[in-house]
Amino acid sequence: MAPKSDIVFARTGRRKTAVARVRVIPGKGDMSVNGRDYKEYFGRTVDQKIVEKPFDVIDSSGYAVSAIVRGGGPTGQAGAIRHGISRALVNANEDFKPALKKAGLLTRDAREKERKKYGLRGARRAFQFSKR
Repeated sequence: MAPKSDIVFARTGRRKTAVARVRVIPGKGDMSVNGRDYKEYFGRTVDQKIVEKPFDVIDSSGYAVSAIVRGGGPTGQAGAIRHGISRALVNANEDFKPALKKAGLLTRDAREKERKKYGLRGARRAFQFSKR
């Protein structure tokens, strides 16, 4: 936990049904998700890279990150954390905004799962048709 004198930048990130409350604190580059190290929490390297992306874009890792994430699956949670980190970094330093915006990290990904419709197998997939 960071000392109280440090400035804390907190933002919310969302992706699919996952919601992440992210705190970014100037300091070392350690990241924790739900009280665990992010590499331990996200077993897949792809999800770890998603979380690291904002720091790759700004070429800096001088911030410690603490995130609490609920809902969704691992990839949706990683995307929510990435969104929250990006928004908090803009709060920390307005100079990061053009690079993060160009990389598309400040835009909330609005894609959601389409609902299943009656008379169909899924959202759009129909049952197999048999002429006879």
